[in-house]
Amino acid sequence: MFRSNHANLMPQSFLRVCLCALCAVGLFGVPRCIAQTSDEPSISQQVDNLKQAIGKTQGELEESQRQLDVLRRQLAALEQRMQRPASNPSSANDPNTSSSSVQVQQNLAQAVSDIQEQQSLQEAQITTHEQTKVESESKYPVKVTGLILFNSFINTGAVDIPSTPTIAIPGSGSTGASIRQTVLGLDAAGPHLFGARSSADLRIDFEGTTPANSVAVYSGPYASAGLLRLRTAHAALTWDSTMAYFSLDRPIISPDAPTSLTAVAQLALAWSGNLWTWNPQFGITHDVSLGQKRTFRLQAALIDTGSAPQTPVAASATVGIISPTASEQSRWPGIEASLALYGSGDHEAGNHIGVGGYFSKHDLASHNFDAWAATFNTRFHLDKGFQISGSAYRGAALGGLGGGGYKDYVAWEIGTTGNYFFKALDDVGGWAQLKKVFNPRWEANAAYGVDNVFSNELRQSMTPGAGPYQSLARNSTYTGNFIFSPSAYLLFSVEYRHINSAPIVGASASSNIIGMGAGYKF
Repeated sequence: MFRSNHANLMPQSFLRVCLCALCAVGLFGVPRCIAQTSDEPSISQQVDNLKQAIGKTQGELEESQRQLDVLRRQLAALEQRMQRPASNPSSANDPNTSSSSVQVQQNLAQAVSDIQEQQSLQEAQITTHEQTKVESESKYPVKVTGLILFNSFINTGAVDIPSTPTIAIPGSGSTGASIRQTVLGLDAAGPHLFGARSSADLRIDFEGTTPANSVAVYSGPYASAGLLRLRTAHAALTWDSTMAYFSLDRPIISPDAPTSLTAVAQLALAWSGNLWTWNPQFGITHDVSLGQKRTFRLQAALIDTGSAPQTPVAASATVGIISPTASEQSRWPGIEASLALYGSGDHEAGNHIGVGGYFSKHDLASHNFDAWAATFNTRFHLDKGFQISGSAYRGAALGGLGGGGYKDYVAWEIGTTGNYFFKALDDVGGWAQLKKVFNPRWEANAAYGVDNVFSNELRQSMTPGAGPYQSLARNSTYTGNFIFSPSAYLLFSVEYRHINSAPIVGASASSNIIGMGAGYKF
């Protein structure tokens, strides 16, 4: 009985042990095998990737080593070529070999110097860009910019304004200095609107009219009666190829200006062929791509043209009320348009050739007249750092744009009736400049400009005792300067100008102006 029970128990115990072992294998052995099987492709793939990376790195090292070997051979050949005159007496006496070696050394030294100058300039520019920007209340970035500018001058003859002359008058010269041409500005970037980027900027200076300088040579409704003066302002929405804007700036028919560091408040060649005056405008610009290297630009704008500085404006009968300008009294804005073909690169400094047109109605108390202009402008970069630019115009009543000898119209009495005949003063002029950029730090500029009203029209309106502006028939200026920029924020310049102003009656007056400028940009 005992054996029988024991025999019955052993198979059951053995069966239980086997079942437990199978469960253990099922729970632990199978997943581990499955995991090992699933991990094997991943490890193999990692090994392959590592082999590929090592192979790629080895190839790059071999290519770098090959380039180093080439450079070593070139350097060794250059050293042998430079040392050959010293080791070979016959070649040392050879003028061709000697001059070739000297030329190689000079070229190498010049190349190293240019690279060092470019690196220094780039480092200064990077340092400037890394500075902390001003934050506006709207939380959009605002950048403070400016040019603290010191100018000294020597005038050999009398001029209208000693520190910023535009015409010459009979009399003795003057010497002095000024920092009123200092410019302050704000640049702001705003939110996106209608899929366009918004931006704005503002510039002011300290060349406003003072009691000691009461001649309002700056045309426009923003001519200041105090020291501070609004120069330019812009606000724009910019899409990929279109920009809508309003601004206070030079007319779009005269987009370029000569380069100068001593003529900033009154721009270089102002009233001598440069239509520069700042007037309110509202316009649109559209660029049509003609390939990778050319762009056709179309511009149109409405403009509120200010009165010419020396054109009489009827005084208001009410004290304290400012009379509207002649263009504002017409109740129609002026219009202007420009068509230009641009080359590759930045539109502000690249090659271009363009034409423009301007028209504005003017109303006076007893006479109406039209102002108009047709313009041509161009800028081309030539070989060896040369650049040529210029502009030309033909029109009438251009005193509000910076031409016409400060005048819009002329008037003369018809017999002795007390009635006067008014006529918009015809005008022709322009300027041209040749620039030479020696390197990123040095440049030289030479320019000439002339503004010429029609003498037969001006002669009929002349009266005895007319001032230098009213009698001015032709004003020309030629100038030359050197500008040195040792860093991104320092500027130094020496400039020479010769102004010749011819009245309708009498001898011409001239003056030589020697100016020096020192500026700090920020």
